[in-house]
This record gives sequence, structure tokens and C-alpha cells, in this order.
Amino acid sequence: MINNQIKNKKNYNYWMKNKITNLFVYVLLTLLSIIWLYPILWIVLQAFRVEYNDNNELIGIVVSYYFPKSIGFGNFKNLFVNTQFLRWFLNTLIVAVSSCVLSTFLTLSVAYVMSKLRFKFRKTFMNIALILGLFPGFMSMIAVYYILKAMGLTQSLFALILCYSAGAGLGFYVAKGFFDIIPNALIESAKLDGCNQSQIFLKIILPLSKPIIIYTALLAFTGPFMDFIFARVILGETNTELHTVAVGLYYMIYGNRVDSNMFTTFSAGCVCVAIPIVILFLLLQKYYVEGVTSGAIK
Repeated sequence: MINNQIKNKKNYNYWMKNKITNLFVYVLLTLLSIIWLYPILWIVLQAFRVEYNDNNELIGIVVSYYFPKSIGFGNFKNLFVNTQFLRWFLNTLIVAVSSCVLSTFLTLSVAYVMSKLRFKFRKTFMNIALILGLFPGFMSMIAVYYILKAMGLTQSLFALILCYSAGAGLGFYVAKGFFDIIPNALIESAKLDGCNQSQIFLKIILPLSKPIIIYTALLAFTGPFMDFIFARVILGETNTELHTVAVGLYYMIYGNRVDSNMFTTFSAGCVCVAIPIVILFLLLQKYYVEGVTSGAIK
């Protein structure tokens, strides 16, 4: 009887401890969500805020209040009519699609070699790649710029594609973890049937690797939309027709052609950039999460 009471008390204390811990976690996650969503909501509200002066001109300056007094699509109209946003978006899309294809192929190729092939200095290469991955890419920005300048490739979208895709092979670790769970017996069977390594990779491995392909492609595709440092340095400031959306929106309010009345138009541009990326992630979320978890488990 006494033992049962002690056992029940321990179970009750354990249950209360877990309940308090879970409650604390939920409160913490809720606060973090509010902190994370607060600036996003503010940008969206500013994008739809429309206010006019006495001359019926759109006022787009930063204001002290959070919620707009009136809403509309005037900022989006101003963005598409009075700026080069469509050109910037097209440039970014060209760079994103091109670097996505190259980066995905390079990353998956290196991951397959590191996972399924055994050769001399394999572990050495993996260790070097891991160490290099600890350093941010912009540390090489000056060296990359002068190399491109010596080759006459600065101020071109092709140079930007090279920068985004050239070092993609070093980010092979997640894809390698995914390839590690594919049975080696499958590869051995293909070799017995006369397949070479390229046929095994293209016709057997890749059809089985849809989640990791989508995960790698999404990261490579969204990179040019979010990058500012490399795009600004390589494309320069003078030729605005070559700008990506990040550089173009920056110079809209912070460049030499500063216009303090363009902040709401800038916010509208941010919303336009975010919409296709968010839709893409929502549509491919299942494969994205599966690719992350499969590579991370190994």
C-alpha cells in the first residue's frame, strides 16, 4: 500500500514536471514566433499602405504608427511602372535558374562520389571540405572579384552564376547522408549488368533521390534572391539594368539616388519577391523536409 502511494506520487510529480516543461516550451515558441513574424507583418502592412499629399502624390516615407490608415495597391503600381523591378526580377530569375541547375548537379555528383566510391585521399578531401565550409563565402569576395575582373567578367550575370555555382560542390554533406542510406547492393547489381558509374548515377541513383534533389535545388534557387553582397560587388552600381532584386531594391532607398518617399514601394518589392518563394516552399515542403531529415539521420 505504502509502495503504491510512493509510486503514484512519483508518477504525479513526473507528470507535473513534464506538463510545466511543455508549457514553458510552448510559451517560448509562441514568443519567438511573435518576434519573428512582427517585422514580416510590418513590411506587408507598409506595402499596402497608401497615403496621398495635397497634390495627390503617393507618400511612401517611414511613419511612426504600425497599422496603416488606408490600404491599397498604389505602391505595387508605382513599383511596376516607375522602377525597373520587372527587369531586376527577370535578372534574378535567370541567375537563380541557371545556378540552380549547375549547383544541384555539382552538389549531387560530389555527394555520390563521396558516398559510394572509395579512393585515395577521400577522407582528407572530406575533412578539407568540412573546414572550408566553416568560413563564410563572402570572405573570398575580394579575391573572386579581382579574378573575375582579370578575366573581363565583372558586371555580367554570367559572372554571378559562376560565383553561386562554382563552390556548390563543397556543400555535399547533407546529400551524402541521403546517398549513404541507398543500399550498395543496388549499385553492385547495376555493375554486374554492365552499367558504368555515370549510368548508375543518372539512371538509378537520381530517380531514387527526389527528396534530396528538391532540397538541394530549393536552396540553390533561393540563394540569388537573398544574396546582396556578391551581387552588389560583381554587378556594380552604374548599370541598373543588370541589378538583381536585392541590389535594385537597396539602391532604391539607400544608393546615390536616395528617395525617402520610396519606402512603401520598397516594401511592395519585398512582398513581390517573397510570394513566389513562399509558394514554392509550400508546394514542395513535403520533399524538402524529407530531404533534410533523411540526410541528417545518417
